[in-house]
Amino acid sequence: KEEYSFRLSLFNEKDAEYKKINADENNTFTVGHNHFSTWTKDEYKRLLGYKGQTTASAVEILDATNLTASVDWRTKGAVNPVKNQGQCGSCWAFSATSAIEGHHQIATGNLLSFAEQEIVDCDTTLTDAKEDGIHAFNYIKTHGQELESAYPYTARQGTCKYDKSKGKVNVQSYVQVQSNSVAQLKAAIAKGPTSVTIEADTSVFQGYKTGTLNSAACGTQLDHGVLAVGYGTDSKGQDYYIVRNSWGASWGDQGYVRIGATSSNVCGILSAASYPTE
Repeated sequence: KEEYSFRLSLFNEKDAEYKKINADENNTFTVGHNHFSTWTKDEYKRLLGYKGQTTASAVEILDATNLTASVDWRTKGAVNPVKNQGQCGSCWAFSATSAIEGHHQIATGNLLSFAEQEIVDCDTTLTDAKEDGIHAFNYIKTHGQELESAYPYTARQGTCKYDKSKGKVNVQSYVQVQSNSVAQLKAAIAKGPTSVTIEADTSVFQGYKTGTLNSAACGTQLDHGVLAVGYGTDSKGQDYYIVRNSWGASWGDQGYVRIGATSSNVCGILSAASYPTE
């Protein structure tokens, strides 16, 4: 009974907060309840595994002229169904792996599902201060990434079981996208699914359901790795990025969120982006 009462109080607090957010006429998105509605802040933060950007090579300036009005790599067969990282702060591995899957499909025409668990278990360069997509790309430069079917996900760090003979893909390097530029991020996405980092510990993101998330309340303190799979413009003329999360298809809009593509850097999405090169 004590546990039930405690969880009910959390739900009621979240319910009041969501009603207030949805009542704001300046918002072009809605929020609502999901499986996080009875979680504490500490429980929720366990999902947020990004711990600071790795020192990387020079930023590459991409050609942002003549970009198409919209891109959606889901319609081109370069994006797997939404995955679920479970109660594990492995978002950075999902973000990077999904980008590798997409660029591999674009290069070969073959969409495979690679093993996030391999990176979680075997990347010995990880520290408490640095866990991000660039770490994962660097690991796959020197280790072939196995298929998920050969190295299944367990939602916790375990002993490395990497088998070189089962490695299916390597990356040559990666491109770090110029920060704070809408055009540069769109140019990166036009080349393929792109690993991006956002702030995800706020209620506007946690409870996102529909529309274009345009609120400064989302914050810009980076703590979560996700994947940008496209961009476009909504019915109200607001530009957005299509972002694939790793919290299962029951979260958000079937596992996705549209984040406003504006110079105000909604959710910090313009701050740290990169993609692999084969």
